[in-house]
Amino acid sequence: MSIEVLDESGRDVDVRRLSTLARFVMDRMRVHALAELCIKAVDEQTIAELNAQWMEKEGPTDVLAFPLWTSAEKDAEVFYLPPEETTPVGEIVISYPQAARQAREGKRPIRSEMALLIVHGVLHLLGYDHVDSRQEDHMWAKQDEVLAKIPLK
Repeated sequence: MSIEVLDESGRDVDVRRLSTLARFVMDRMRVHALAELCIKAVDEQTIAELNAQWMEKEGPTDVLAFPLWTSAEKDAEVFYLPPEETTPVGEIVISYPQAARQAREGKRPIRSEMALLIVHGVLHLLGYDHVDSRQEDHMWAKQDEVLAKIPLK
């Protein structure tokens, strides 16, 4: 599995920790070992611009996910790839300042907030969504399940 983490936030993000965390989440979600993922930690201006451009929403958000390939069997909860073929899963963009603010407001460590955002982003890349209450319940349950298994040391 190839995971690239880029720190464009200006905040000295621990890219190795994010890479390890993303690998753990992708393994838990049974994403194929030859999949590729890119994660970018960005500033608030960058995420606000992306949010406006792609989601048609004003202002910054905490995480955006841009899938590049998804399983034809969305409900299978397995990410399939042909053998020996590397395929990009997508890109996750996280606003590190927003994550830090949410961590402070929730009185939890930034590493916990970043874990939540990585899990949330990966789930979106794999076809999970929360546009209605049924989808939201399903996504939140899966998110909680994966988060409960993450070693946050």
